[in-house]
Amino acid sequence: MNLFRISWRNLTDRPLSSFLSGLLMTFGITIISLLLLLNKQLDDQFRRNIKGIDMVLGAKGSPLQLILSSIYQIDSPTGNIPLEEAEKLTRNPMIKTAIPLSMGDNYRSFRIVGTNKKYLDHFGATVAQGRLFQQDLDVVIGPRVAQVAGLKLGDTFSGSHGLDAEGEVHADTKYKVVGILNQTNTVTDQLILTPVSSVWAIHEHHDDEHHDGDAHEAEEEHDEAPREITSMLIKFRNPLGMMLARGINSNSKLQAALPNIEINRLFSLLGVGVETLRGLAIVIMLISGISVFVSLYNSLKERRYEMALMLSMGATRMQLFGMLLLEGLVLALLGFVLGIVLSRVGLWLFSSSVSSEYHYNLAAFGILPEEWLLLGVAILIGLLAAALPALGVYRMNISRTLAED
Repeated sequence: MNLFRISWRNLTDRPLSSFLSGLLMTFGITIISLLLLLNKQLDDQFRRNIKGIDMVLGAKGSPLQLILSSIYQIDSPTGNIPLEEAEKLTRNPMIKTAIPLSMGDNYRSFRIVGTNKKYLDHFGATVAQGRLFQQDLDVVIGPRVAQVAGLKLGDTFSGSHGLDAEGEVHADTKYKVVGILNQTNTVTDQLILTPVSSVWAIHEHHDDEHHDGDAHEAEEEHDEAPREITSMLIKFRNPLGMMLARGINSNSKLQAALPNIEINRLFSLLGVGVETLRGLAIVIMLISGISVFVSLYNSLKERRYEMALMLSMGATRMQLFGMLLLEGLVLALLGFVLGIVLSRVGLWLFSSSVSSEYHYNLAAFGILPEEWLLLGVAILIGLLAAALPALGVYRMNISRTLAED
């Protein structure tokens, strides 16, 4: 007797109830799996890019905004700060490295960031083709920029003012691509990097074009105007360096934000919603278990004569019990497989949206260890839901059931 074939036939004979039970199981697993995937992807991206950055120095404003704009390049900067004042603060012996960043332009929504070689070294980015920038208007580009924007070595382009593609184009000055970086799966993959002096040169030229006064006066103004940057990424020599942040925030016009504190706060805020959705998904899975239980219980009542007949023809109660367990197991496995597939579709859609807006790639579709645990939970719910009504097989009176029907 092929128990699997009989179990499958029993499920297909009750398409509506089987579909409902499977759908609930699929829906619950999809939500939990998608949450696990997104949590893993976002955590990896946030932790990978934040690694080795102990403090960000920038203009007063939201510390989280300063972190998001300077480290992850997904928000607008809080403003500019005087380079001289930033350098004075970073001469403290507790500070090991200070990497300047200057932002404000983009090319086809990819951000142009003025910095130095230390920024590339920090993220482990190396030049795959060409060379590193050496003079004003030289740029090296991340592999994603090369792929999406279609830039290659030797190409020239004009940046747009601001951080979106709709900004005013600096048409009279052009950047030149001198290098393409290796992929690092960090923020450098989606950036256009150039010396800080390039950003100053571009914006001084832009200001000259819009200056109504005498050209000589404008030149003098540029000579006297203090150089500004957007922020500095700082690494401490030891953990005691964190004490500097309070002093900077209290006694200077600049802001010091600690990435670990701000990102943990962000994740704790997001965690409330994630836990709520996860709890909802678990409730849906439990409801699917109840649905399987009700479906098999009603099925058992309808098939009492059939099962009594099978018992009279030589089938054992254990075999019938196993057949009913198989029905619950099949529904659980189908729900898991479909849930895993749908969660990957959801991740792909989310990644496409994030990729087009922020250029981050979140499309890693491998099975997570937690999902194997989810499979175990799904199987347990399916087997328990099937086992309860299946116990009725052991209480069945064969002769009475055959006589009644």
